[in-house]
Amino acid sequence: MTIRGRKRKSGKRYPCGKRTRLETEKDIMQTAIEARQRHHGVTAKQAKDERLGTALGRLAWRGTITSAQHEAGREFGELCRRHHMVLGLPLPSPRSIAGLLVSGGVFGGSSGEPDAVLVERLRRRFDAATDALDQCDRDHRFSRGRRPALLIYRVICVDEDTTLWPEEDLGNLRVALNALVQVFRINRQ
Repeated sequence: MTIRGRKRKSGKRYPCGKRTRLETEKDIMQTAIEARQRHHGVTAKQAKDERLGTALGRLAWRGTITSAQHEAGREFGELCRRHHMVLGLPLPSPRSIAGLLVSGGVFGGSSGEPDAVLVERLRRRFDAATDALDQCDRDHRFSRGRRPALLIYRVICVDEDTTLWPEEDLGNLRVALNALVQVFRINRQ
C-alpha cells in the first residue's frame, strides 16, 4: 500500500524539488496597491496614483499643495539626489543597502570623474535653491511653526509623513515650495 500526499502544484522548480518564487511586476504592484488602500483608505483605482507613493505626492493628492508646488518639490528632490551623488555625499535617507552600493559606485555607479562644467552648473543651481530656502527662513523667523527649509528637508529628502502636522507647518511648507517654484521658474498654472 502506498500513501500519497497531495498533488504537486504546477510551476518551475529548483533541482531539489522546491518551487521557485517568481514574483511578476503585476504581483509586486498589486501588493503596493493593497498597502496603499489599507494605509490611506482609498479605492483600488485611487491607489494606482503614483503621488500616493511619497509624502510630497500625498500632499498634492489631497490638494494641500498645488501642482506647481509639487513639481518644484520633486525637482528639488532630484536636484538634491544628483548633488549628493556627484559630490560623493551620502544620501540623507538611503532606501536600501543596494541603493548605498549603487550610489557609492560599487555597483553600477559611474567610474569616471564628473565633468567640471556639469559640477559647476549643478552647484550653482543647488546654491540658488538653498539660498531661496534660507531667505524663507529669515523672512519667516517670527512666524509660528517650524522653519520652512527644515520642513522641505523632512518632506522631500526624508519622506516624513505630514498627516499630523499642524496647519502652521503646512503653511510654512507651502511658502518654501513657492520659493522653489520661483527658483525653478515653474509655470503656476
